[in-house]
Amino acid sequence: MERIPYSELPEGIFEPLMAIEEKLKNSSLDNKLLELVRLRVSQINGCAYCLDMHTKELKHAGESEIRISLLSAWEESGFFDEKEKAVLHFAEALTVIDDKPLHNDVFETLQKHFDKHEISFLSLAIAQINTWNRLMKSFGFKAGNYEVAQV
Repeated sequence: MERIPYSELPEGIFEPLMAIEEKLKNSSLDNKLLELVRLRVSQINGCAYCLDMHTKELKHAGESEIRISLLSAWEESGFFDEKEKAVLHFAEALTVIDDKPLHNDVFETLQKHFDKHEISFLSLAIAQINTWNRLMKSFGFKAGNYEVAQV
């Protein structure tokens, strides 16, 4: 059920989020890596709209079907390199927040592949997709209608 249709949202409600998206787009991070993060976080959060969107974006970016299909089992699939594994582990740690602190080993592994600026942008990207997931679920946006580069 679509709870609040897009046409009935307050004008400009997404402008701050889109400004962050633009900042991420202009960062040094690889877009395909960011899309993998967005898809994985959307899997964890169960956001159908975002799953549809980021699956389509990854396919458009040339990502293979097998890697998209096995993303939820990235640790054991053998299809992701160490850099991607470090990012996916970090994304999961920041998405599944519980009463435990972020373990230093997660961050230390990330530092082997990224500098502080890149880690800052990765943190922002993870927080951003978590926000999008929650908004899309709250508004009840339907999966299936997204077209690549729609936003």
